[in-house]
Amino acid sequence: MKGPGPGGTAPAVPAMAAPGAPAPEVLLAAEGLEKRYPLRRSPFGRQRGSVAALAGVDLEVRRGECLAVVGESGSGKTTLARCLLRLIEPTAGRVRFAGEDLLALPAGELRRRRRRFQMIYQDPYDSLDPRQRIGAALAEPLLLHRLESGPGAGVPAVAAGAPAGAARAPGGPWRRRRAARRRSLELLATVGLPASTADVFPHQLSGGQRQRVGIARALAVEPELLVADEPVSALDVSVRSQILNLLAELQQRMGLTVVLIAHDLAAVEQLADRVAVFYLGRIVELAPRAELFARPLHPYTVGLLASVPVAWPLASAAGPASPGAASAAAANAAAAGSSTAAPAAGDRPRIRIRAPLAGEPPSPAAPPPGCPFHPRCPVARARCTVERPELLPAAPGPGAHPATGAGISERLVACFFPGSLPPGGSDGAGDAGAATGAAAAGAAAAAGAASGAGIGAAPTAGLPRSEGSPAP
Repeated sequence: MKGPGPGGTAPAVPAMAAPGAPAPEVLLAAEGLEKRYPLRRSPFGRQRGSVAALAGVDLEVRRGECLAVVGESGSGKTTLARCLLRLIEPTAGRVRFAGEDLLALPAGELRRRRRRFQMIYQDPYDSLDPRQRIGAALAEPLLLHRLESGPGAGVPAVAAGAPAGAARAPGGPWRRRRAARRRSLELLATVGLPASTADVFPHQLSGGQRQRVGIARALAVEPELLVADEPVSALDVSVRSQILNLLAELQQRMGLTVVLIAHDLAAVEQLADRVAVFYLGRIVELAPRAELFARPLHPYTVGLLASVPVAWPLASAAGPASPGAASAAAANAAAAGSSTAAPAAGDRPRIRIRAPLAGEPPSPAAPPPGCPFHPRCPVARARCTVERPELLPAAPGPGAHPATGAGISERLVACFFPGSLPPGGSDGAGDAGAATGAAAAGAAAAAGAASGAGIGAAPTAGLPRSEGSPAP
């Protein structure tokens, strides 16, 4: 599969829609977004360079969708979220929210716009005032934006030249505080917390409860856009599922637009409509969630998906097993008294084992020439070392039908040779360790199937051995 044309300056590519379908409404858009941090070498402030946290990001977020941003640590995901909400000032570029340039707004106007977009922070404890009770923390934004009377009760429009205080909600301060207290209890109930939570301090709550409070505080001002910066990374596995289910339910019920920044690809697969893959301050692939997980095109995306552990690695590496092996596996599960029998080998996904990405990302202070991923790419070629690929539309996948528009691709990829590295393994240009591990896994699974052992074979070289498992 051939890649896009030569690199060069390319404008932001709008999302494609099927013929006859209305164009999706864009709520948030970034154009050429850059953020550079200066480097200093002495206390006198002499600058010797800069670090590019964002290097020309073009991104569109459609109303009502969940866009996930994934990538390794240090790739610029959190910087992107803060620049989109103007919590930090970008070095260059534009950010438009509902058609309005956020970077051109003065401080007072920006503060009034902030009720339309809110953020859920990664660490819920650091985002809450330790000296403020939960009820007061939830009531503060309600009182600030005159929303204590409930949904849709925002600040009324004020005519030009109106006297000061004309925009205040009716009622005295005590009445407003009581209304804010009632609204705070409603918000706590929305996120599944009891009313008694309003009278405690943040340190008296668990991590999952604090994150629910953070979600409730973000929802207090009735935002249209919610930016969740790794909302479950600091929580236990059991609590993660509760928070993810809560976010999905709130998005469906309130029609929220969500930008989800995450390391957990399982959470992304559960919540996201589209996925943007970040590497070294750039988007290297942008695709609908189902297409990206089924057929990743960029080698970096393939490596990220390969780092996710699979439930049946040996059977997946070996491919379809014989009916005898499947019967033997079922018999072994029944003999062991398992209440849930293992799925048949023929029903498991055929994903070959390959090693995750090797090495570390290069320093943003000294990025490599050409494609920034080429030092770690197993299929890099001479062109990749001197020319940087732009984020351009990829060719439609199999199943496209020109007459009906079915299968029209919305994928963007920044690679000269997209699809050259299949999800199941390398084409011979990868490292020998990955190939050796995959071959050893396949041989072990095949031997187990021939002997009727199914997937119960002992671990082999090239595969991680879990605790408590016998040595090979």
